[in-house]
Amino acid sequence: MDHPKPKVLPAGHHCPSLGMWALEAGRVRFSVPPSISRNSAMVNEPGGHGSPNPCLDGSSIGRESSKVSSRCSTRGLKPERHERLREKMRRRMESGDKWFSLEFFPPRLAEGAAKLISGFDQMGAGGPLFIDVTWHPAGDPGSDKETSSMTIASIAVNYCGLETVLHMTCCCQSQEKITCHLHKAKRLGLKNILALRGDPVGDQWKEEEGGFCYAVDLVKHIRSEFGDYFDIGVAGYPKGHPDAGSFESDLKFLKEKVSAGADFIITQLFFEADTFCQFVKACSEIGITCPILPGIFLIQNYHSLQQLVKLSKLEVPQQIKDKIEPIKDNDAAICNYGIDQAVSLCQRLLASGLVPGLHFYTLNRTTAAVEVLKRLGMWTEDPRRFLPWAVSAHPKRWEEDVRPIFWASRPKSYIYRTQEWDEFPKGRWGNSSSPAFGELKDCYLFYLKSATPTEELLKMWGEELNSEESVFEVFMRYFSGEPNQNGCQVTCLPWNDKPLATDTGLMKEQLLRMNQRGVLTINSQPNVNGQPSSHPVLGWGPSGGYVFQKAYLEFFTSPKTVEALLQVLKKYEFRVNYHVVNVKGENITNAPELQPNAVTWGIFPGREIIQPTVVDPVSFMFWKCVHV
Repeated sequence: MDHPKPKVLPAGHHCPSLGMWALEAGRVRFSVPPSISRNSAMVNEPGGHGSPNPCLDGSSIGRESSKVSSRCSTRGLKPERHERLREKMRRRMESGDKWFSLEFFPPRLAEGAAKLISGFDQMGAGGPLFIDVTWHPAGDPGSDKETSSMTIASIAVNYCGLETVLHMTCCCQSQEKITCHLHKAKRLGLKNILALRGDPVGDQWKEEEGGFCYAVDLVKHIRSEFGDYFDIGVAGYPKGHPDAGSFESDLKFLKEKVSAGADFIITQLFFEADTFCQFVKACSEIGITCPILPGIFLIQNYHSLQQLVKLSKLEVPQQIKDKIEPIKDNDAAICNYGIDQAVSLCQRLLASGLVPGLHFYTLNRTTAAVEVLKRLGMWTEDPRRFLPWAVSAHPKRWEEDVRPIFWASRPKSYIYRTQEWDEFPKGRWGNSSSPAFGELKDCYLFYLKSATPTEELLKMWGEELNSEESVFEVFMRYFSGEPNQNGCQVTCLPWNDKPLATDTGLMKEQLLRMNQRGVLTINSQPNVNGQPSSHPVLGWGPSGGYVFQKAYLEFFTSPKTVEALLQVLKKYEFRVNYHVVNVKGENITNAPELQPNAVTWGIFPGREIIQPTVVDPVSFMFWKCVHV
């Protein structure tokens, strides 16, 4: 590939949008070895400007670090990443480590779906073993709609890295249709199914021609068609299914589901710990040995309690009625009571020794569930990361451990662009001359768009940008945190959808000065020499290791500034790698033969060097375009 010098582009005056101005400017990236950037003018870790990271120094690793190869191998960096859900459950049970899981339902509107998805990252931070997504026949659950169960579950797995269980029911579905849904789920990376009969659409159950009437038939079908690919959960009813002839006959049906191939049981809601404990003992007596998870319902308001009790055909204990009736019109008081009641119930369940984990029916309201888990000491936010970037839970990406740094602030975009790849880099990025990055279709990918409403973005960025200085102002407000002329704080940029973390304050002044001068920074990381892998901000990977980073800076700037930089860079020709490109694709680089260059690496006991982040000149040419 030829690399002619860029022609001088006109300055971007009078452009009506931030994105259009960016097209007029040149994009530049630098990577600098730790040995020559001790005082570093770069601030952020590979998470981009939205991630916290003070610049920290340790021991130097020498000047040759600028040519660290991207060739290495990883083995067992995080073994549990490759485990099936049932294996994770077994391991946690053997160690006595209790877990929790969370249930969500697909909202009716796309705006609600986007809001739910944006909260998955926050919920994932607390450490759930898995989440599950319900299946509603009336909502076209197996379609590609933004609000379908299939779409929500797929996003949770692929873009949020969450172990996910997809509900699937027999209701209103033929055997052929169910098989198609299961094939689609497999293709999307889903590996767990909660097999249910489902509630009838009307008052009475209607048998679907060519379909199934019972969950046991669905379990048998999954095992017959897909073998051992899926882990399968089924429902249990601590007081017996309302349509069953007796508690004993319902237990018999549950045993049949487990014998047909179910791996675990999630129970219907209940209100007293003794109800669950008696149910588990009854299951054990007839030979059911798989994990049984109690379904915990959080009372959050009077109406939702009435609705759920009506659907489940359960009776609310009198002592709970006596507490709720006097405060039924006070949602805040009921919510506080519901949290206290759930904490007390969970404490008794955990003390019984019969509970491997707790499953929460959140009704998409997570605040109360998080509060309960915090009081139980089960909500544990571990700041350490398995890798410096957000991982996907899709099985075909389990081995992936190398990515270009350019998508550091937009990991979901990178995952989408590479979703059609059959294999993913493991151990090294390699030297591909034509990586096949897919195109984005923003009109459809609602979950890749900014979580901030358009009206708020306009308040932050301005209705119209009249000069270069007005663009500089947006970037400066983002770094300073000061309100703009509309009295609005700039909490995100098109290339950084998260607010600037407070921990970047150490270098805030340097970044401000750069942006004031028209060097508009969009991605950076500091020089790091041998920080412990357990470091709360910069650490990643297994304990007992050390992590390293080259200083890296990526920014937009004018052709005039580029010309000046190229003159200065002549003094550092063999110590600073750079790549300059404009919108026409004209570029200048000193990268030798377009070889990838590792900018993040780690050393861990019993393993070879791990290099998860690289600068790749070829990939940079794809990243340069405005649709990031």
